[in-house]
Amino acid sequence: MSDQRLSAWVHGHVQGVGFRWWTRSLALELGLVGYASNQADGRVLVVAEGAVDKLEALVDALRSGATPGVVDLVVESYEPARGGLTGFVER
Repeated sequence: MSDQRLSAWVHGHVQGVGFRWWTRSLALELGLVGYASNQADGRVLVVAEGAVDKLEALVDALRSGATPGVVDLVVESYEPARGGLTGFVER
């Protein structure tokens, strides 16, 4: 199967607690490219591209309860990869 793009909106107390750094570290371990971005409403948007099994592992980790801060909800969607992403960065 071809690479996919994950967009995951993470709700909860996830800003100012090292959440984006933790997400970046995990995504790099999984071999994903993309970014984690704080949103004005307090959510974090995680966009990642790569193999579906690696993206699903990232979503499972976001829901695991082992993240910095407190995750109340993760709303994810998948679409075909668009490309244009290099590395994994915090925005």
